[in-house]
Amino acid sequence: MAVGGTAVGGRREPVASGTLDGVTPPLRPPGSRTPLGAGTPGGLLVGVGPLAERVTAHMVAVEAQLRSAVSQSDRLADSTSRHLVEAGGKRVRPQLALLAAELGHGAVPEVVQAAVVVELTHLATLYHDDVMDSAPLRRGAPAAQQVWGNNVAILTGDLLFARASRLVAALGPRAVEIQAQTFERLCLGQLHETVGPEDGEEPVGHYLQVLADKTGSLIATAARFGAMFGGCDDEVVDLVVRYGERVGVAFQLADDVIDLDDDDSGKRAGTDLRERVPTLPVLLARRAAAAGDADAAAALALVDGPLDGDDELARAVAALRALPSTDEARRHARACAEEAVEALGALPDGEVRDALAAFAAAIADRTR
Repeated sequence: MAVGGTAVGGRREPVASGTLDGVTPPLRPPGSRTPLGAGTPGGLLVGVGPLAERVTAHMVAVEAQLRSAVSQSDRLADSTSRHLVEAGGKRVRPQLALLAAELGHGAVPEVVQAAVVVELTHLATLYHDDVMDSAPLRRGAPAAQQVWGNNVAILTGDLLFARASRLVAALGPRAVEIQAQTFERLCLGQLHETVGPEDGEEPVGHYLQVLADKTGSLIATAARFGAMFGGCDDEVVDLVVRYGERVGVAFQLADDVIDLDDDDSGKRAGTDLRERVPTLPVLLARRAAAAGDADAAAALALVDGPLDGDDELARAVAALRALPSTDEARRHARACAEEAVEALGALPDGEVRDALAAFAAAIADRTR
């Protein structure tokens, strides 16, 4: 087992790092909406001290490579590809990749490149998600399809997937296989969310599996790449994969609760309700209403009614937020975070394990 910078058994030798050859410096079109360098990633989730300082330093490298990766020689493609990167973001996936690498040799160049791959993949899914959900905002900025239209937004997502594929190809066949498997799960998760549960399928169980596929799989891959390219043995890699998937589910469940709160994150309260996106608070409320809960039934009458007006949406949000199902959803998020930490059981005590535990808790308890 490789921990604390020492690899014992099953060590993987670093592979050659790839480059984005042939990419010219970015060309910004006149009147571009977002200046170069605008937007910063979200705060670190790994605490303070020497470990946090190392992760911070490597996040600077990740951010620089990420911005290079979205740079395009074509003016329009450059502007559309940079749109969400420059709007900021939490960078949860790169942070986790760097943190998992600390269980081995740390953030060698392959780890940094893999961290860029997972963030590029995540960004690509956001372009597609916002088209499917008709989202007006993303990270406080107009969603790409609001600026350029659906077709351009979809093609930009495809372009970022292609760029992620170029980068991951330089990391070797195993990385390509993992990326392909992850992409497949992302698509299946989105497909199953779109069509909903089959007849007789329990809605909450269906939803939690959707989250494991469309969110947990990529966060698990971030952890896998970090540990794998950090030189950890197979046992450690397997542990962090299980950890990452549960963290991913916790992340999305926290998002479900956040959707019911106004904040300064750029996402309007009730966005998911208005777009009829299923969330755990709503599904739990439906379960309660089916069991005879009158308050849940009254709230769902608002949720299922017209939500085009801001007043109508605000009433539905307030009614749902007042139900026990919202607190129950937050408890589910915390339970998933606890399961993630339990998955690390075979790791020895130390600063990295403590940081992973704190990371999971921060994900479940976040308010934006």
